[in-house]
Amino acid sequence: MTATINCPGRLEFDVADAGPISWEHLKSRQPTDADRAALRADLVERALAVKQHGWDDYRTAWSSGEVADVAYLLHDVALLEELEEHEGSVLTRFAGNLYGFNGARKDIAAGLVGTQEWLAAARAELAARSSGTGR
Repeated sequence: MTATINCPGRLEFDVADAGPISWEHLKSRQPTDADRAALRADLVERALAVKQHGWDDYRTAWSSGEVADVAYLLHDVALLEELEEHEGSVLTRFAGNLYGFNGARKDIAAGLVGTQEWLAAARAELAARSSGTGR
């Protein structure tokens, strides 16, 4: 049995012809120091924007995961509860972004120590930039 997917404005395709989804390319992905630096710069910039302008402009523009990431950095516990996100889910998602699939598994097994250190550095940068002592 096959099913046909038809989405307006998109190509129609037969699900049976699509074949199984492979996640192998994600398992071998290993973010570089430059990737992690770019991620931190983006996260800090988003947090600064929220601190300056509030959440209204960003809650619908960003994915719920991105909102949760910034809320975590800002210690916005009320928003995390509203999103039904907890520290473990945010840290686990960050581990994947920081270290790739295999590296994240190792960091998770070690208690997410590397991820927590990375976020502490991001918070320190945010604090420095918020006080005017950072770049």
